[in-house]
Amino acid sequence: HIDTLVSIEFDYVVTLCSHAQETCPFFPAKTRVLHVGFMDPPVLAETCGTEEEIMACYRKVRDEIRSFIMKFPEALEAV
Repeated sequence: HIDTLVSIEFDYVVTLCSHAQETCPFFPAKTRVLHVGFMDPPVLAETCGTEEEIMACYRKVRDEIRSFIMKFPEALEAV
């Protein structure tokens, strides 16, 4: 629960989907909030027919997040 994090000072808070960006609680001014939007796999999968096509949607988003994480330190410098 978010209340368990109250005593922790964060340098950054990163949201990865529009729902989190919209509903994420307020963070103190010295916390930098960074939004990096990724598609929601279930939404992408709605138009898919086969299980393999559905899995491809999830893998696509997984790979995009992995790529972002691998470049994460540089991404922070650009903010």
